[in-house]
Amino acid sequence: MKSHGGWIIAASFLAALLLELIPLPEWARFVRPQWSVLVLIYWSIAAPQRVGVGYAWLLGIIQDVLTGTLLGQHALGMIFVAFIANRLHKRIRVFPLWQQSMLVLLMLLLDQLLQFWTLGVIGQSPKGLNYWVPAFVGMLLWPWMFIVLRDIRRRFHVQ
Repeated sequence: MKSHGGWIIAASFLAALLLELIPLPEWARFVRPQWSVLVLIYWSIAAPQRVGVGYAWLLGIIQDVLTGTLLGQHALGMIFVAFIANRLHKRIRVFPLWQQSMLVLLMLLLDQLLQFWTLGVIGQSPKGLNYWVPAFVGMLLWPWMFIVLRDIRRRFHVQ
């Protein structure tokens, strides 16, 4: 069957960006997972020939514009994450979900670290350990995100 999944990939990125924009109460803001990075990791592993560093850069720039952050702040981390996921996609695919979750945690922490560095360069480094919580929340959500996106990919024959 011919693959018609370009719009599915774009729709999943759009849904992730919308999830990141939903207002949350003050107490819940620090646990918001990095939805767009999780979706980027999935598509970089599942369809590395379609989603890579270019998608990561564009997604990061769009997220920077939508959230009003420094232009390129999110793009920098996403580029590194997409590169790593693309390079290791064959290995990551064969791991059980709990091992994938550990690798996803490392990639999310790398993204957070690069954003932390960027914020530090401009003098706005976050205080406290709450800054790192979204990476751990993303790790816990990865198995469900993987299963949902895999089922969508199979249903719409995205290759």
